[in-house]
Amino acid sequence: MSYDDTVSALAADAAQLEQVYQAAVQAGEAPAFQEAIDASYGAAPDNLLYAAWFYRLRQTATQAKGYVVAWAWAIPLAIINGLLFWWLSDERFMISIAGLVPGTGREFIPGLVVLAAPLCAVFVLVYLTVVGRKSWRLSTLIGAMGLGAAAYVLLTYPQAGIRPYQEQYLNLMAIHLPLLAWAGVGAFLVADHRDPVNRFAFLIKSLEAFIFGGLFLLAGVVFTGITAALFAALNVDFPDMVIRLFVAGGVGLVAVLAVAVMYNPGVPPAGQAFNEGLSKLVALLMRLMLPLTLLVLLVYLAFIPFNFRAPFDNRDVLIVYNVMLFAVVALLVGATPVSLSGIAPRLAHWLRLGIVAVTALALLVSLYALAAILYRTALDRLTPNRLTFIGWNLINIGLLVLLLLFQLRVREGRWLAGLYRAYSVGTVAYAAWTVVVILALPWLFGANQKVLNSLPVSVQEIIFDKPDPILLKCTGSPHIYLIEDGQKRWIDTIQTFNDRGYLWRDVYFVPCADLRSVPDGVPIPAGAGPPPQP
Repeated sequence: MSYDDTVSALAADAAQLEQVYQAAVQAGEAPAFQEAIDASYGAAPDNLLYAAWFYRLRQTATQAKGYVVAWAWAIPLAIINGLLFWWLSDERFMISIAGLVPGTGREFIPGLVVLAAPLCAVFVLVYLTVVGRKSWRLSTLIGAMGLGAAAYVLLTYPQAGIRPYQEQYLNLMAIHLPLLAWAGVGAFLVADHRDPVNRFAFLIKSLEAFIFGGLFLLAGVVFTGITAALFAALNVDFPDMVIRLFVAGGVGLVAVLAVAVMYNPGVPPAGQAFNEGLSKLVALLMRLMLPLTLLVLLVYLAFIPFNFRAPFDNRDVLIVYNVMLFAVVALLVGATPVSLSGIAPRLAHWLRLGIVAVTALALLVSLYALAAILYRTALDRLTPNRLTFIGWNLINIGLLVLLLLFQLRVREGRWLAGLYRAYSVGTVAYAAWTVVVILALPWLFGANQKVLNSLPVSVQEIIFDKPDPILLKCTGSPHIYLIEDGQKRWIDTIQTFNDRGYLWRDVYFVPCADLRSVPDGVPIPAGAGPPPQP
């Protein structure tokens, strides 16, 4: 039965008509439902139920299409955020990693890297709350949690212990704090609309805002470059303060304006305009890239057998794999339509097949990449980077599996609902893993400071600067020792050394007296006999 027949049959049943509408939204068929309401209202204008639905849907469409940016709020908030970015980009706010010996620490990254995303989230939440007349209590709570996460990172990163792990944690936070801030804004916007459709609509609007912000930043880079070149021709160089105003201040400005321009706070995510302007262009580009991505994945999978060990042996290749997989997931989201209205049934059929095919191929590549990172971890050691990306790989694999399962279990006419459900579950999983990474990493990889302080300074410095395994020897002795839990474990033969995957480049020299002062541990292997002293 068509929506015309259904609407006519339920002319006096408001509750069931609401259920039909929600089902139409879930299936991406809200425009078809609206057409049926328009026709029924035109045929029976005295029917109060039809009239109520007609004006309800008309108001939602008008709000989405007739949105005017509240510049009186957007511009001041963007300027304040930009000025804060400019101030925090000063060298005074650099994050340093202290050395074991006073005076040997060094600056690592600007403090703005940690604070940028939570600050953007605060100003975006203010805009959305004021213009959309939403809850100050919720926006204040989410904004405070974002700033609290940044403060937590700044306070706990030294707990990660050795210098490489502190650096890895801070680098990871440059990715995960923006993810947390984005998730916080999303939680605020879907607080009253927690269904999969609204969550998916938020994903699409987020993608559009990121692309719009990127275009805005590109224009700013071109303008800044031309301005600098013009003044350079006059032998005038901008001071560092001015350069930071253009760069850091510009990023802070654009981050708020992109959201203000692309998102209408007056309607829920599913009520946003998706079929005009940049929204329409982004959807078109994503769908055009779908067959190209399918072709690339097919060719790539065909070449894997000829270079199978590349990601297993080369860290850079593995990084490229992970970046590609995240890009494919973003492409799948962008190619998924918010509604099937305006898309011919035959085209919708092929679009679904394309999404399923790309998902299946991406799943194969994801399993391949996960095997490579697990192999490298087993051969070497677990690090903050590896643990984090193992988690991300598992979530990506789970999302791709859900996408395929839901497509196998739904009818042709309701395939969008299956995609929305999978994306909704994936979004929650991404947000949860982000929180785990931020909170847990410093404590999972922290050094035992009491044990470390009991060792000679020369050994302490190597442990602090190098990741496990710590392999030591001294010039006057042929023996090599593994330092573990504050003890030295004698490695009995070169064969044992090689069998455990150790590398000669990881062996460090210390004075024999210092190495002798380290307590003996269980030899490697345990039955090798009494350990000799260096």
